Amino acid sequence: MGERQQQTEPDTGQHAILTDPPFYLPEFEKSYRYIIDQYEVTSRDIAIFLPCAVKKPYSASPSHQLIRMIISQVFDPSQYHIVIFGTCGIVPAELETMYPYAHYKYMLGKCNDDKVKDDFLRIETERVAGYLGKTRNVYKYRIGYCLGVFREALIHGSKEAGVPIDIILPTHDIINKVIEEGDCSFQEGSLSMDEYLGEFCDKLIRFRNLHL
Repeated sequence: MGERQQQTEPDTGQHAILTDPPFYLPEFEKSYRYIIDQYEVTSRDIAIFLPCAVKKPYSASPSHQLIRMIISQVFDPSQYHIVIFGTCGIVPAELETMYPYAHYKYMLGKCNDDKVKDDFLRIETERVAGYLGKTRNVYKYRIGYCLGVFREALIHGSKEAGVPIDIILPTHDIINKVIEEGDCSFQEGSLSMDEYLGEFCDKLIRFRNLHL
């Protein structure tokens, strides 16, 4: 069912690149409603929530390739489902080429407008909560791998939906270590850093051994 739906929403390559904050745009609200109201999410043991990336499609970004490589080494493909969230809203990874998800360029980290950041957190919290509510009985477990305001939105959305995120990584200990070292472009660094990826791999293995 999911695969057929994906095929009805092809990337024709005829769309202009959207550069405004995507969480305000009607194209993203429409696509979010499609996912919530119509798209059938395939049941999996684990949902793994990853933040969106500047490079599109998300799976082509260097950071996502590293993260996906670790996930694939720990879990069988039949066990997990990757879900992308952030400025794009929230989208099952198999729909990453659907308009408008492969057709925007925006980086919240470069925004200095506090109102825009506050609006993002509010809107994204609602969208995360909506997806978690929709998939309440689709997944057994949920894992988040995210930093900063994306992490806040995932936590707030979880509380709003009443659906727990079983593990959120990186842990505060590793984040604090990266911040103390202070040699990154962003305060908390990048999810593709060795410190974060090493812990991510270790925690996934431990989770698999305990629960699957």
